[in-house]
Amino acid sequence: MVSPKVVINELLVDVFNHILSIESNVLKEKGVKISMTEIHVLEAIRNVQVPIMGNVAQKLRVTLGTLTTSINALVRKGYVNRFRDEADRRKVYLELTSTAKHVLKIHDAFHDEMIESIFKDLELEKDETLMKSLENISNYFKQRY
Repeated sequence: MVSPKVVINELLVDVFNHILSIESNVLKEKGVKISMTEIHVLEAIRNVQVPIMGNVAQKLRVTLGTLTTSINALVRKGYVNRFRDEADRRKVYLELTSTAKHVLKIHDAFHDEMIESIFKDLELEKDETLMKSLENISNYFKQRY
């Protein structure tokens, strides 16, 4: 008999991998030519209150060096503008270009469609136990990582 821990691990990994694969394929079909990692960097820039390098690195849970490598590529590809604060030259602000905003609209639409599909097929709003379990899983990862 397979333990519940093994089953849950396999299910989580399977769901995560399927979402990433489908997401990547849908975005490629829509003409998006950057990686999912780069899209998640754009998303983090959009979602932090003050889009400076340190805040974005913290949101993504990566080092400044790792973020710098990604930002260099996104600047070169025309998705991000980078500039220093005139009063405090140590602060590097990040700004999304219109191209990045367009990609994020496509990405957001994918997520909206995915969630609508899940709600339609599974009727999650009627299953409080499943919703609470998903919330607990989410909180676990937020606290742990």
